[in-house]
Amino acid sequence: MSVHFTVSGLTRNLIHSLGLDHEQVPRPLTPEQSLLLDCYLAGQIPDSAWSDYVFEMPELEKHAEARRARGST
Repeated sequence: MSVHFTVSGLTRNLIHSLGLDHEQVPRPLTPEQSLLLDCYLAGQIPDSAWSDYVFEMPELEKHAEARRARGST
């Protein structure tokens, strides 16, 4: 017997606000991915190309968001 359930947006937000989700810390990047991220944040990669990279490697966007958040504090 298996049980399936969905998490509503409200519950997901609660889990996130309590720090219980594991999506907050993205996987470490490879050296090549780190270079791509550095180049993008330096403005050397256009958004159109970046979206292609993010499509292939979604963790890149998580790292970019984390770096932007650290830079604005």
